[in-house]
Amino acid sequence: MAAPKRGRNASAQSKPGRSLALILIAIVALTGGMFASGHTTPRLGIDLAGGTSITLRAVPEKGQESAINKANMDTAVDIMNRRVNGLGVSEAEVQTQGTRNIIVNIPKGTNSEQARQQVGTTAKLYFRPVLATEASVGATATPSASASGSASSSPSSSASPKTTASSSKTASATPSASATSQGRAASDALKADSTPSASASASASASASASPSASSSSAASAAAAKLEAQYTALDCSKKSVQTTAGRGAKATDAAVACGKVSGIWYKYLLGPAAVDGTDVKKASAVYNTTTAAGWQVTMDFTGKGGDKFAKVTGELAKNTAPQNEFGIVLDGQVVSSPSVSSSITGGSAEISGSFTQEEAQSLANMLSYGALPLTFKTDSVTTVTAALGGEQLHAGLIAGAIGLALVVIYLLIFYRGLSVIAIPSLLVSAILTYVIMALLGPGIGFALNLPAVCGAIVAIGITADSFIVFFERIRDEIREGRSLRPAVERAWPRARRTILVSDFVSFLAAAVLFIVTVGKVQGFAFTLGLTTVLDVVVVFLFTKPLMTILARRKFFANGHKYSGLDPKALGAKAPLRRTRRPSAPVDPKEA
Repeated sequence: MAAPKRGRNASAQSKPGRSLALILIAIVALTGGMFASGHTTPRLGIDLAGGTSITLRAVPEKGQESAINKANMDTAVDIMNRRVNGLGVSEAEVQTQGTRNIIVNIPKGTNSEQARQQVGTTAKLYFRPVLATEASVGATATPSASASGSASSSPSSSASPKTTASSSKTASATPSASATSQGRAASDALKADSTPSASASASASASASASPSASSSSAASAAAAKLEAQYTALDCSKKSVQTTAGRGAKATDAAVACGKVSGIWYKYLLGPAAVDGTDVKKASAVYNTTTAAGWQVTMDFTGKGGDKFAKVTGELAKNTAPQNEFGIVLDGQVVSSPSVSSSITGGSAEISGSFTQEEAQSLANMLSYGALPLTFKTDSVTTVTAALGGEQLHAGLIAGAIGLALVVIYLLIFYRGLSVIAIPSLLVSAILTYVIMALLGPGIGFALNLPAVCGAIVAIGITADSFIVFFERIRDEIREGRSLRPAVERAWPRARRTILVSDFVSFLAAAVLFIVTVGKVQGFAFTLGLTTVLDVVVVFLFTKPLMTILARRKFFANGHKYSGLDPKALGAKAPLRRTRRPSAPVDPKEA
């Protein structure tokens, strides 16, 4: 018979303890990390933990009823999905219902309330020049910025805050609190990533053309006077006004709006939109460690968007505060109003201010995912209880326990002593699956839902199948007349190849399912793929080394009838022996 291969493979076979030690160290390290992080249980999805369900209805703008079509609805679903998941809320479901409705299910957990607020903010995103702004009550403060970027403020009786900013490429204004409670509390500073343009456009800005004093016609004057009256009467301290003041305004018209800065509500008079939200290619929140700016929001524009942004910032930079600011308007509300000191070219910019990490991330999400092709109205916001999901989970766990018990009974009846290897392997696989799921919750936002639990139950069969393949290969070698130790080493290469092919097919199916599906089905696919990978790890680092060690024990090596490897019960042939080939007969004449 063929002897086991020598060299590196033989060395690995003779020291299976190394593999066992490696996987045990990994289990201890992962378990320790789980307890250290404080997340000792997996995050649960909306069907198990409850959450919020939001129904949004598409509302056509005047004369644009045909805009509500499948393409625009699918685009809105995609943007909402990215907006919610951009906050780290996993397992959120965003899907259409009928031709006009979108259902958003957000599981209970970290950032779910913020996600609910953002997903309800469904109007388009615009960059509008600021014509005038002041606090809802009383006079405003006049912050000023020095060349080094520091800011100071002093009270002013003007109708709007006056702001000057440094035109230096490397400096930006830092917001500061107003000297009075009536003043504007903060002003964002905008800094270009590239050298500002040396010249500004000579043409008048879009905001100037839309201001009440810019029109010479009587009709335009009347419209301007009406808008100015609306601005004068606007009281953004009222909750009923804060979210409704700017809604319904067309991008080509001037508008009034409300915005909150450092806890104080301000009213704004805004010019026509100069840049659309679709012109923003990417936005992200970053922490600037080189200056005292702290958290910042970086923006990258499309080619056309960069040109439009350079033009409008060049025009705004020629004005004094507040006409050197532009309002970032989402759903009719000003979410930020950075000031401009020079033309910003190069297609990228930074917004700095006294941002917290949450505020910077929220603004970045709005800039990245705020431009929706349709306007939506929130029809209902309901709380989903986990009662039904809990009952289904209980039933699923019972089914899983029954399946696991049947697998164990099968192993005990058909493989007897070999179940001493299979059952601990199942236990190791279960521990690794649980610990990794608990760590993936805070790590990547993974949430365990009912389909994911089903995937874990299916994994029991996949793992047991790998053991059976290995055990049957060993039995085949014993039937050929080999003793246990060489049978194990000869069976392993063949079993290993079969296990890898089988697990690769399962993993490929899980990967395809994860890519082409959405929502809860992805949970099933993710769990199935994870447990398939863990099956390979457990078989290679635990099952095989443990089998090698137990093959040296007399109970298994001698083929005890309860070992599951009894040669007589398996119908083994006579033991294979090495025999010498007889020498050729010697011719007497030659002798």
